[in-house]
Amino acid sequence: MSKHLVFPSILTADFLHLADEIDMVNRSEADMLHLDIMDGVYVPNLTIGFPVIRQIRSVSQKPLDVHLMIVDPDRYLDAYRDAGADWLTVHYETCPHLHRTIQRIRELGMKPAVSVNPSTDVSLLGPVLGDLNMVLVMTVNPGFGGQTFIEASWDKIKKLRQMIDEKNGNTLIQVDGGVTEENIGDLIAAGVDVFVVGNTIFSADDPLQVIRNLKTHP
Repeated sequence: MSKHLVFPSILTADFLHLADEIDMVNRSEADMLHLDIMDGVYVPNLTIGFPVIRQIRSVSQKPLDVHLMIVDPDRYLDAYRDAGADWLTVHYETCPHLHRTIQRIRELGMKPAVSVNPSTDVSLLGPVLGDLNMVLVMTVNPGFGGQTFIEASWDKIKKLRQMIDEKNGNTLIQVDGGVTEENIGDLIAAGVDVFVVGNTIFSADDPLQVIRNLKTHP
């Protein structure tokens, strides 16, 4: 059986009943809870701030995987740690001193990850790959949930898998966007380790069963 991980993304959850949604994730076979942080500048959407993250942290029994889709994330690394982030993802495109940012995230006690947009070549991560716990390949354009998987992502995933394997590295490959029960098998075969899944889970009649199906997919 595959040892892949499933991180439900609350971006498409019912925010009017967020505690109930998180309780469902707590009871599920999911590995972490994924939080999308958007500032309305780097991406054309606004999501949640520190008070909401702290409230989620107080009720989530799963670790928090926090994805920063914001400009100048270096200003807020300490604050996200204090709010409860366990894993922290910054975008390659927003960090002019990426190595320094990664080291600071680790110094603060979080697991560092870097995300690349659909138009960014994964080969640019070569110099920092060994310093990362995870690389997030965006398989949709960041900003909104429920988008369709971008087909050009397949080549990027395979290229990244080859880069990691050539270094004998253990950096995880994460994908976010358009993951379904239908394509997760092919994504696992392509080398993906971690799946961020939003709409497929939270729009389902039985989200617990969907999470189980995703987790147990061979």
